Amino acid sequence: MKKHVLFLMFICCALSCVAQMSTPVKFSVQQKKISENTIEVEFVGKVDAGWHVYGTDIADGGPTRAELTLEKTVGLKPDGKLRATGSLHRAMDEMFEMEVSYMEGTAKFAQKFTITEPKYEVVGYLTYGACNDQNCMPPTNVEFKFEGTGTPQADKAAVEKEKAEEKVAEESVPVADTVVADTLATDTAVAPAEFSGDLWTPVIDELKALEDGADTKDNSLLGIFLLGMLGGLVALLTPCVWPIIPMTVSFFLKRNKERSKSIRDAVTYGVSIVIIYVALGLFVTLCFGASALNALSTNAVFNIFFFLMLLTFGASFLGGFEITLPSRFTNAVDKKSETTTGLLSIFLMAFTLSLVSFSCTGPIIGFLLVELGTTGNLLAPTIGMLGFAIALALPFTLFAMFPAWLKSAPKSGNWMNCVKVCLGFLELAFALKFLSVADLAYGWHILDREAFLCLWIMLFALLGAYLIGWIRFPHDEDEYDEMGELVVNHRTSIPRFFAGLLSFAFALYMVPGLWGAPCKAVSAFAPPMQTQDFNLYDNEVKAHFTDYDEGMAYAKAHNMPVMIDFTGYGCVNCRKMEAAVWTDPRVADIMNNKYVLITLYVDEKTPLPETLTVKENDQEVKLRTVGDRWSYLQRSKFGANAQPFYVLLNNEGHPLTKSYSYNEDISAYLDFLQKGLDKY
Repeated sequence: MKKHVLFLMFICCALSCVAQMSTPVKFSVQQKKISENTIEVEFVGKVDAGWHVYGTDIADGGPTRAELTLEKTVGLKPDGKLRATGSLHRAMDEMFEMEVSYMEGTAKFAQKFTITEPKYEVVGYLTYGACNDQNCMPPTNVEFKFEGTGTPQADKAAVEKEKAEEKVAEESVPVADTVVADTLATDTAVAPAEFSGDLWTPVIDELKALEDGADTKDNSLLGIFLLGMLGGLVALLTPCVWPIIPMTVSFFLKRNKERSKSIRDAVTYGVSIVIIYVALGLFVTLCFGASALNALSTNAVFNIFFFLMLLTFGASFLGGFEITLPSRFTNAVDKKSETTTGLLSIFLMAFTLSLVSFSCTGPIIGFLLVELGTTGNLLAPTIGMLGFAIALALPFTLFAMFPAWLKSAPKSGNWMNCVKVCLGFLELAFALKFLSVADLAYGWHILDREAFLCLWIMLFALLGAYLIGWIRFPHDEDEYDEMGELVVNHRTSIPRFFAGLLSFAFALYMVPGLWGAPCKAVSAFAPPMQTQDFNLYDNEVKAHFTDYDEGMAYAKAHNMPVMIDFTGYGCVNCRKMEAAVWTDPRVADIMNNKYVLITLYVDEKTPLPETLTVKENDQEVKLRTVGDRWSYLQRSKFGANAQPFYVLLNNEGHPLTKSYSYNEDISAYLDFLQKGLDKY
């Protein structure tokens, strides 16, 4: 999965991803002689940051698992099955509703063989799948061929003894079937004419000319920064921070008679706040790393921990209790700031603010770090904390520079507690998201989609009732007049009325989801549609063809534009696009009625009538399956090898507009489809 999720409700940030040729995994193969009668073929892959290679023990219907196919074995026989010998991670995949294993950084697989003749030869290939949060590679083959000499293992008792010694180690390592071909398929050396028709002519340069050159990485970091800044602005409005602003600014103004020095101290104070929170972001990155946090985000046990953590934060914001750091630590830092002078004293004052405001900022920071850590971007925690700190520190500097603004600033009051309660409801809502992952992992079925939506509907309805003033919590303050008499005020302020209206509307928006409506605004949080028992929704987009040449011939005969959908059975983000974007009625109408949709599965295992051999980058590549053929089409014609990948063509096979990859922004997808129609 892995998209970016903004902190407050109703706000989502969809980021585009420009598909291009990439080689995120580079495998090397070698044979090792374990003994005179045993060898081992070892595959070692270097995996780029953010990518992962799937293990060997994934069930059918899931992502592409690692498998070994032996095309020729002379003088050897496989000893056991292909083993994943690298460091395996396990996580629950929400889209496939199963636990998957994968390796990051370095992927290792090994297959043992017993020598049965003095001279041996083995020919075959390893098939593996790799994905990141945005794209998946098609099933990729690593070819190998080894030969050598050894001592045949003829003694059956010796064979059994050696296997018994290795049994314990093998039982602890996930394995997959090693496929031995019955016969070695006849390779056909493919001349360029095999795929040289007009429909197969490369259009890589045409696609590049149509690309807008947007820098998605910069946009991604900007979104992360804005997300952190939004969290800082929310934290600023809490009762732990807002009342401190006038006191701190007054202290700087009284401390120095010269206004320039007061401003300098306030700026130093603000910079110190930035340094403290950026250091926290760096600490999280150095301790865990983006990939480790991303792994934790899909781990069932840690999702239960995140659920309990956010549940605790939510109860705290609702007034159940206060989460504070030990007073001894806070007092020690405060005392140190009073006894020191210069820049160090100002820095310690900023550190004291961070400590005393922890009961309000801690839950926000905790949620931000969890969400930012799961983006897979190494800089995300640091950039996010930079935005958070700037938003938090900016008022201290501005009010010191313009002290007259303090008179017009909102006074401390019960409205700040209202902000905390609203955050409490949101923390509870997001807590259910993490519980949902654990529920899918363990198969409890206590939080299927309709149960999840019921709880969210109730939470946001109760939030609306609170904003309107129908319910109150223990720490909601009573209001008194100048004579000390309790003021009974049933009036609702205009801002709270509109906020309550928005919350009620959001609750009502989710109600049709109980009968199967997509509810795209919450599709990133709710369990998959397959977990819902009662579903009346029927608006699927179905492929017109699953063969490229047949689909293009139909489109030409009927004078229609073509949409090519390069996908995979094991492509998680392909399923996300289909669930979040293709279900939109406007998108479905265009794709079903105005385009010829050709869906090509690059992991289709149906064997070709004969193995084909093509030249790519001065190397011979074998095409054995239908999926290999479509993967070759994507690489050779369009210069891309990641899924999902969408391209719009005319009847001659030329692109109508730039390609489209993983981006759940429906408006952007509609624009992509409409531009193709306009150009056609």
